[in-house]
Amino acid sequence: MEKLELVGLDATLYKETFENGFSIYMIPLKDKKNYTLTYATRYGSDIIEFDTKDGKRKKVPTGIAHFLEHKMFEQEDGKDPFTFFGESGTDANAATDHTYTKYICNGTKNFKENFRFLLQYVNSPYFTEENVEKEKGIIEEELNMYLDIPEFVLENKIRENLYQKHPRRIDVGGTVEDIKKITKEDLYDCYNTFYQPNNMFALLVGNFNVEEALQIAKEEISSRQNIVNKRPTGRNYHEPIEVTKKEETLTMNISAPKVLFAIKFLRKKFPIRDKHIQNLYLQLITSVLFGSSSLFREEARKEGLMSGMYYSWEEVEETINLIFQVETKKPVEFLNALKSTLSNIKIDESDLERYKKVWIANEVRLFDYTDAITDNIFGDIISYMEPVTNRISLIRKMNKHDLEKTIAQFKVEHITELIALPKEE
Repeated sequence: MEKLELVGLDATLYKETFENGFSIYMIPLKDKKNYTLTYATRYGSDIIEFDTKDGKRKKVPTGIAHFLEHKMFEQEDGKDPFTFFGESGTDANAATDHTYTKYICNGTKNFKENFRFLLQYVNSPYFTEENVEKEKGIIEEELNMYLDIPEFVLENKIRENLYQKHPRRIDVGGTVEDIKKITKEDLYDCYNTFYQPNNMFALLVGNFNVEEALQIAKEEISSRQNIVNKRPTGRNYHEPIEVTKKEETLTMNISAPKVLFAIKFLRKKFPIRDKHIQNLYLQLITSVLFGSSSLFREEARKEGLMSGMYYSWEEVEETINLIFQVETKKPVEFLNALKSTLSNIKIDESDLERYKKVWIANEVRLFDYTDAITDNIFGDIISYMEPVTNRISLIRKMNKHDLEKTIAQFKVEHITELIALPKEE
């Protein structure tokens, strides 16, 4: 078993990889009362085309990864996972994103029983024509509900305008039309390809015994065989750097105008080859420019340019992309201010050092919560294939020279703008 120290956090991460490719990551914390358990597959909504076990290329309906997550909670023996976990006061949930599906439980007792059951029910698919048809109506209702949420609709629309070829253009839940096409055979093909040991991992954080956890994982997973020996992947769409639509204005049932703005970058244009370190610099730039204490936010509020702003980075194949969503009564003026700030980035040494201190303090503070630790480590495993155990050391080493090199390549060229206006009474 591999033993890794989490630098600056006074904790140890234990890792074991079985012969079948499954990995388990464990961070025991005896000072905590609770634990967070995650069982995940590197399979999300981005993958809608892949090679099956017989080597045939298969294309499946959009939203099938999310549909599959729903169906994992229906067991052949009728045992309901939510009821099982609830009986011990444990919270259970699951989530599908563009690049992963994860199954979670948070509890304070019955660790061994809960961890074993988590592995068992996710390892036990049960799809019938009847239960698949029943689920279609449930998910269709869920998708239609989200269509009544403006923020959800706009987030999908900006991705549709940003990406040309990649399935990231489509919501994680898929379309109603595609959901209706899903068959039990499709679900089994996806499960048998992506829910295999070499494509899955478990992450355990909190109060538990490492040896007990490892023994349970061995009993439940070490004998499982991969149906597809090579770790499966989806198709590469070679997403181009050009956006689909540069600008769009639409009307919606909203009380105040909203603006979405996105920039597309080529990863290879940035100077730092280590993906994680380059991401730290990109995150630093946006945090200094647009964080809660930034000069931009302060001035934008004073001038009545915005009442709220959210931004995020996301990576799609060779592109890395920055997306903003803002509520503003002055959409054109806000966009002009935003583009001006992004085109004239100036971060001095004092800003860099101040932010590094704040960032390190936040990293340490987050370590008080098992779910926050889980989110950090889980994100690393999905993004970089392994946990980043020395993030605090890397932040300390960030310097003005590498920051300036990154800023020099921060070109506001491939952009898309979306303005949503309230419908007139």
